[in-house]
Amino acid sequence: MSKIIEHNNPKIANTNIPPTPKKYKRYVSVKAKFYLSHGLAALWVILSIFVSIPWIRDLGVLITIPAAILIIVGISYIPGYMNAFMVSSLLLDKQPKAKNSDPSEHLSILVACYNEEAGIKNTLRYIANQDYSGEINVIVIDNNSTDQTAEVAKAAGKEFGINLTVIHESKPGKNFALNSALAHVETELMLTLDADTLLHKSALRNIVARFLSSPTDVCAVAGAVLVRNSRGKFLAKIQEWDYFLGIASIKRLQGLFQGTLVAQGAFSLYRTESVKQVGGWPDAIGEDIVLTWRFLSNNWRVYFEPTAVAFTEVPENFKHFVRQRSRWARGMIEALKLVKPWSQPSPYTRYLTFCNFVMPYLDAVYTLVWLPGLILAFFGYYYIVGVMTVLVLPLTFAVNLILYLYQKRVFKALDLKIRKNYLGFIAYVLLYQMIMSPVSVWGYIQEMFKLRRVWK
Repeated sequence: MSKIIEHNNPKIANTNIPPTPKKYKRYVSVKAKFYLSHGLAALWVILSIFVSIPWIRDLGVLITIPAAILIIVGISYIPGYMNAFMVSSLLLDKQPKAKNSDPSEHLSILVACYNEEAGIKNTLRYIANQDYSGEINVIVIDNNSTDQTAEVAKAAGKEFGINLTVIHESKPGKNFALNSALAHVETELMLTLDADTLLHKSALRNIVARFLSSPTDVCAVAGAVLVRNSRGKFLAKIQEWDYFLGIASIKRLQGLFQGTLVAQGAFSLYRTESVKQVGGWPDAIGEDIVLTWRFLSNNWRVYFEPTAVAFTEVPENFKHFVRQRSRWARGMIEALKLVKPWSQPSPYTRYLTFCNFVMPYLDAVYTLVWLPGLILAFFGYYYIVGVMTVLVLPLTFAVNLILYLYQKRVFKALDLKIRKNYLGFIAYVLLYQMIMSPVSVWGYIQEMFKLRRVWK
């Protein structure tokens, strides 16, 4: 509606002056980002196919054209598509600010422990030092420990002035420990924290703020977990970059499409009633994966908050690393068997879980074909590893650069500094997948033959 403006000049008095139009920021919907990223990824694959035709012909002479296509799809086309989709999505991502940066909701924290006498006091100290203004209840679950975990936790609770309860669960298994604590939770929101994980001072404030700023169908928010022992052995130095870039990029991608696939037990916030509605934590080696996928299958959403940071201790011994990562791979297979990708109601989570569905194929091709092909390349036989495989490298570096710049901003906001771990970064980019794919294949084999579960 136009407004009548009065002026002293009678020639322009009572002139209808249209209002100045408001300036709006261009908004790109999640749906538009999703399909635009797929379109750009498809263009990348079309280019890859065109360039790789000579490669297919040469390899097909040795093993037939269908076999060559099957291998190159696993080595180049699918990884290229997934990387291109990730790069496009990350460039389009801009997470809105939390509406309330200083929440005060009553919160329960569940800490499942097995022989954590050495570290539980430090974990509780970091909880006590949070800048969170709401009331916090801590429930420590002693899961059949043989040391003094319970006694140390009680003493630490008194020393730090924490409202702490210690309960005992004799049946071994993290899911049993957490489910026994679930009966004691009286707050609307609860958080799980591993006993060896230390919270940044603003972690609780930031993760609760993200939850309260989210739509009502968001039932969980995953925090960002980084490495605390990166100054340790070489394997820990490599994992620092995996958590900082690799896992963070996947979490951020999934969070953009409102379907974070793992609200990890190490540090995540949940709506208590949502956990109860899906029956609590399942008896699975990847209990947090299955729990999250059950959330998603109910058409609930799971978010990710990159500024809610916790630091966990990663394996420095190769044997323990293999056990952990093969267990993660095995947990993914369990989740795929219990919650099928095509049963997911959201197109975003269908795509994201389907990416996991093809991971065993990709890891098998990488382990059984690409690695032997790399050895052949050293002797001058470029049937498998050659110029064509280099096409994936620009995308890999692009993803790492984008995530590095983004994480740098996150660290600056949290008053943290990125450690100059150059050797670990080089090893992460060039060698890490050579370790991870065979380890993942071993996890798939374990689940296929139902081998005994080994936790540590």
